[in-house]
Amino acid sequence: IQAVVSLSQQLQYFQEYIAKVKSIVGEERANFIIGNALYLVVAGSDDIANTYFTLRARSNYDIPGYTDLMSDSASNFVQEIYKLGARKIGVFSAPPIGCVPSQRTAGGGPMRVCADNSNQAAILFNSKLKSKLDSLHQMLPNSRVVYIDVYSPLLQIIQTPTKYGFEISEKGCCGTGAVEVAILCNKFTPPCPNVNAHVFWDSYHPTEKTYRVLVTELLDKYSRDLLG
Repeated sequence: IQAVVSLSQQLQYFQEYIAKVKSIVGEERANFIIGNALYLVVAGSDDIANTYFTLRARSNYDIPGYTDLMSDSASNFVQEIYKLGARKIGVFSAPPIGCVPSQRTAGGGPMRVCADNSNQAAILFNSKLKSKLDSLHQMLPNSRVVYIDVYSPLLQIIQTPTKYGFEISEKGCCGTGAVEVAILCNKFTPPCPNVNAHVFWDSYHPTEKTYRVLVTELLDKYSRDLLG
């Protein structure tokens, strides 16, 4: 069972943080710090992979309806932190969820191909999210609200791993690489001999090397839009 901090709770934590900063440096300096900080919002992948497809917790929604709910929630969250003083806000897209090892195992058939239903849900969510964020960027004065596409670069790494110095993209390094994730990676499921050969550490999360490749590409592409 995953413990998740709700968006409303995160907003409360942010408000408490702002109050602490003001008590230390004063309101004027605090407003400058809050207004010039960079905020990165990550949401969507677990909502699609776990909540919708694995747990079936939103079975009363079809995919279009559920992705509407997700994109509305992300948009509302951005507007709330903007009200609290955030101005430079980057929001990450959902990744190609169907191509992570666990989703290949669960929905990719005997050959463990990428699960198309998960990827299509991610693509639909991303298109709605980008549209909403583009509108917010125009609507919110002095804001830099930027949609950050991680779907395309990660899919490129998965589909052409050798181009980026990897050997294996369909299995994680931990244990069998097909199902183990998080705490299931332990002394009973030893890691592979060379983690840097793998795109994924476990059946869901990329390796540090993969993140380094991704971050380098994303910084090159989006730093000017976010920071000016």
